[in-house]
Amino acid sequence: MKGTGNSGKGRFWLTLALVMTLIVIAVTISTTIGAVNVSASDIGKILVNKMSGKDIFQIAWEGKTENIIWNIRFPRVLMAFIVGAGLSLCGVLMQALTKNPLADPYVLGISSGASAGAVGVIILGWFSFLGGYSVIFGATLGAAISICLSLGIASIKGRITSTQLVLAGIATSAFFSAVTNLIIYGFNQGSDKTKMAQYWMVGSLSGATWSRVKYVAIVGIITVAVILLFAKELDVLLLGDDVAETLGVDTRKTKLLIIITATILTGVVVSVSGVIGFVGLVVPHIMRSFVGSGHKRLIPVAILAGGLFSMIADLISRIIIAPEELPIGVIAAFIGAPFFLYLIRKGSAGRK
Repeated sequence: MKGTGNSGKGRFWLTLALVMTLIVIAVTISTTIGAVNVSASDIGKILVNKMSGKDIFQIAWEGKTENIIWNIRFPRVLMAFIVGAGLSLCGVLMQALTKNPLADPYVLGISSGASAGAVGVIILGWFSFLGGYSVIFGATLGAAISICLSLGIASIKGRITSTQLVLAGIATSAFFSAVTNLIIYGFNQGSDKTKMAQYWMVGSLSGATWSRVKYVAIVGIITVAVILLFAKELDVLLLGDDVAETLGVDTRKTKLLIIITATILTGVVVSVSGVIGFVGLVVPHIMRSFVGSGHKRLIPVAILAGGLFSMIADLISRIIIAPEELPIGVIAAFIGAPFFLYLIRKGSAGRK
């Protein structure tokens, strides 16, 4: 047993180191590639100067180059990481809640609900009294309604079955997608608003700014801190409600915590990036195969890997048809949809 534990611990640190190395490489490539070519060394010097607040390195580049790196590319890279990390964490939480590896914010319809809420704010002016926070509130409210609807539909005599949950999530996602389209095309209030709303449906990080990065990062950090305090409860929850309660875990409280944190985090993420599917499905499943199901190890690795996944997807979206760019949601779907079908086929084969 001791050897197994040491082996698992070693595998965890090896996986963590590998993911972090790939993150550094992805950040370097993402900030280097663009319409304006900037060397990696200049990028490093610009970032060091900006983050330190001092001219540690002598300025040997144009002002516009510094502006491109610091105010356009780097915030977008950070936003891609935070969005992917948040969606991956939500996937881990949803899978712990439902004990279903197919669960994630996209499959369960949470992302579509958040998108409908955000689009309603943009086009119809819902919650305009909240000012700049109206989109966040609308997206979070939409996410909350959608998860409640999915769980309500999937519940059979107080229990949620895996098959029912997936079907309920697909139905909920389709419903909120229809609501979003109805708002866009039935209450068209101008081409600019319509274009902005459509980007929420397919996901984009082109609107990343430092102000958005800051508030999404704050929500993400608080969420991670709270969830890590309940890592043991999440582990026990995987054993089933009856066993968890026997071991002293308040399952109702833990599930409520999962639903609230996942809803808030998904709502905030979707409010800045739109709908990016399958991140919460693909990443946790792959990382679980490397570090196991223990949430104390799975959560940090899944968060980092989710950020890496989104950075790579965003990079591909920017270069595949350059100088134009594809929505990041399209790239994520191309990767995630086949993986989703693979999991379904694997699950069906396992039941035979």
